[in-house]
Amino acid sequence: MFLSRWIQVPLYLGLIVAQVVYVWRFLAELVHLVHLGFGGHPPETTVMLIVLGLVDVVMISNLLIMVIIGGYETFVSRLRIEGHPDQPQWLSHVNANVLKVKLAMAIIGISSIHLLQIFINAARPSITDRELIWKTLIHLTFVVSALALALIDRIMAGGHPNEGAANGERPVDRQPERQPERVVA
Repeated sequence: MFLSRWIQVPLYLGLIVAQVVYVWRFLAELVHLVHLGFGGHPPETTVMLIVLGLVDVVMISNLLIMVIIGGYETFVSRLRIEGHPDQPQWLSHVNANVLKVKLAMAIIGISSIHLLQIFINAARPSITDRELIWKTLIHLTFVVSALALALIDRIMAGGHPNEGAANGERPVDRQPERQPERVVA
């Protein structure tokens, strides 16, 4: 039964393939932006929307990294990279609850970018008031869900605010500060 955790490995490999697709998409959009920026005079909103699209791709890519590395480390096997200079700082503090809150925050960021894109394009006839309302409500649902996850995490931790909780860190057991020894002459 314990070995069944390895069944998840193809899922994480599939997410790595998705990461490659997002890198390809990012590069294609970047080339498009360079052609527009240096080859003509596009409206500022067009450039801003393309840049927001690039930021969106980066945030989704970061989300994938958190799920791939954090999920593998949490549910499949340790990566054994302690002390490696490239070890992500957040990885040593990740657990299933922290990963959920981090994912929720990343989803809120992605949703915010999409909402901003919709608001920038709101003057276009293809964007209806109904679409604006629904996308805003969906975004607010993501925010409320993230707050609920964070609250549940705090309750499970005993109701005490965790030091570094904003960074997803676990509380640190503090040792009392050591007083300097007095030298008696």
